[in-house]
Amino acid sequence: YPSGNLAIIVTREGKQWICTVLEDELRSAQVRALFQSDGSSTCYYPNGDEWINMSIEGGQYLDQAGSRVRRWMWPNTSPGHHFPLSPIFISLNQHVGVRILAQDKIIVSFLAMGRQAKFNMGTKVQVGTAGRLPAPARLGEDELLLLACRVRILRLFDRMRGCISFPSTEQWNKMQPPSYLLTQAAKILELCAAADISKELHSSIRAIVNA
Repeated sequence: YPSGNLAIIVTREGKQWICTVLEDELRSAQVRALFQSDGSSTCYYPNGDEWINMSIEGGQYLDQAGSRVRRWMWPNTSPGHHFPLSPIFISLNQHVGVRILAQDKIIVSFLAMGRQAKFNMGTKVQVGTAGRLPAPARLGEDELLLLACRVRILRLFDRMRGCISFPSTEQWNKMQPPSYLLTQAAKILELCAAADISKELHSSIRAIVNA
C-alpha cells in the first residue's frame, strides 16, 4: 500500500499457489481475502464476516447479515445443475478489487499511485472419468498450528490494546475479541475437523485459538 504496509502476498506451498490480501494496517492486519489454486477462495467484509466463498464446485455471495444473495455452480464440474455465474466485482478496499468472471478467471487487482498489478487466481478443474471431483487439498499439521498461533497472537495484541484503552480490569475483562478473529478461529477448527490429525493435536489447536 502507499502507507508501506503489505497488501498482497503470493506464496507457493508444494504445487499450490496461495494469494492473501491483507487490510491496510500496520499491526494485526486482518485477512480480507484468501485465494488458493486448488479452487478454494474466501473474501471477507471489513468486520471479518464471510463475503464470498468459492470451492471447486461453485460459490456463494453473502450479504453483511449472513444471508445468501447469490449462488452458482461451475459448468464444467456440475453439468447437471443450472446455477450460472453472473460476473461479480467487489472492492475489498480503495486499492484492491476482485473480479469473478469464470472458474479460471478470478482476477485480483491492485491499484495505487498510478500503477496496477493483476493476479489471476482462477483454476480449471475437470470432472474425472467417474464423474467425481478430486478431493480439495488439506492443510497439514504444521500449517494448522501456524494458523492457530497467528490467531492467538492477534488476540493477544487486541487484549493489549484493550488494557491500554481501558485501564480498569473490570472493563477489559468483559471485552470480547473482534468478530473477524472469532470467524478465523471457527474456520481453523473446521479445517481441523476435515484434516487427518490426531485428537490430541485437534485439542491443542482448539485450546490455542480459544485461550
